[in-house]
Amino acid sequence: MDNSGTNRKPKIVKIVLGSMGGVLSFLFALIGIYCIFYKKMRETTEVINGDLFCIWDFDGNNVYEDIIEATEGFDDKHCIGIGGYGSVYKAVLSTGQVVAVKKFHPRENGEQHDLKSFSAEIHALTELRHRNIVKLYGICSHVRHSFLIYEYLERGSLEMLMRNVEEAVSLDWVKRIRIIKSVASALSHMHHGCFPPLIHRDISSKNILLNSEYDACVADFGIARVLDPNSSNWTTPAGTYGYLTPELAYTMRLTEKCDVYSFGVLALEVIMGNHPGEFITSLASSSLSGGTNILLIDTLDKRLELPIMEILKELVLVAKLAFACLKTHPESRPTMESVSHKLSTGKLSVGESVNMITVGKLLSEDVSFFSHQILDKTVCWSR
Repeated sequence: MDNSGTNRKPKIVKIVLGSMGGVLSFLFALIGIYCIFYKKMRETTEVINGDLFCIWDFDGNNVYEDIIEATEGFDDKHCIGIGGYGSVYKAVLSTGQVVAVKKFHPRENGEQHDLKSFSAEIHALTELRHRNIVKLYGICSHVRHSFLIYEYLERGSLEMLMRNVEEAVSLDWVKRIRIIKSVASALSHMHHGCFPPLIHRDISSKNILLNSEYDACVADFGIARVLDPNSSNWTTPAGTYGYLTPELAYTMRLTEKCDVYSFGVLALEVIMGNHPGEFITSLASSSLSGGTNILLIDTLDKRLELPIMEILKELVLVAKLAFACLKTHPESRPTMESVSHKLSTGKLSVGESVNMITVGKLLSEDVSFFSHQILDKTVCWSR
């Protein structure tokens, strides 16, 4: 009897079972790899309580210890700034790289930091990609310390530079105009380059950081809010006193125009050399006619030489746009997209010598009026 067919069957079964085993092993391996990568992906996008350290481009555990060592346990001598939600430290890592570390303040009862602010800043900075928005390198949510790791910007905040006479003089008119344009570009991206729009809510000179080349970046997104298109977006007033839009006191409704108002204050502060609080108040008071007769050149920062004609034209445009951003009714203010566009491309046309332009002139004319070249005249500067 021929048993070849019978003997062949066990061999075929072994081959089939072996093949299936190989396929199943391969599938299990793929599933395992997927789970590992999925877990890592979740860790880099979520804030989790406990001993979790997530960081991009670094070995998390090593960097955590490195930062603790570099700041000597967050000693005050390494602190370079203090805010409402945390303190910022300069840390020189063992690799030689310098980073800024924002350590969140613990609550009074000893619990962890304010997770709402922590999460808001992470969400904002992981969504935003713009050359004038500070870069986030990593996060740490730990039972002992919770902090964010940023790029380090050597010159610090605009507020500190403006307060120091020598540093303020180094901020010449060209640098100041570039700073204003950079902030406008960043806000335009946040309001119009993201969906839904992101509102910073705390645009002020303390939250504008500069690198060694005086390039500006918007920082501190701890109270930033995403506008919900399906919500009325009610909020309580938050931010820095002197930059808050007045309508928040009675409407409590958050819109992009809140940032627009703050930008207007900041732009005037940069060209005037100090916070324009009393100046803005005088423009809105009953003595409006008296304040508007002031020449614009008399409001410019007196620590700098008067600008040449071409630069003065740009300063006039900056002032004009800043006043437009400060209008009482939010709907009358321009968008940051239009402000950024006009700062980049706009020219002025007025029927008088540029050094004779008054604040009243800039307040009375619509922004669209300033659309062509300003008259060039030889003038003698005096103060």
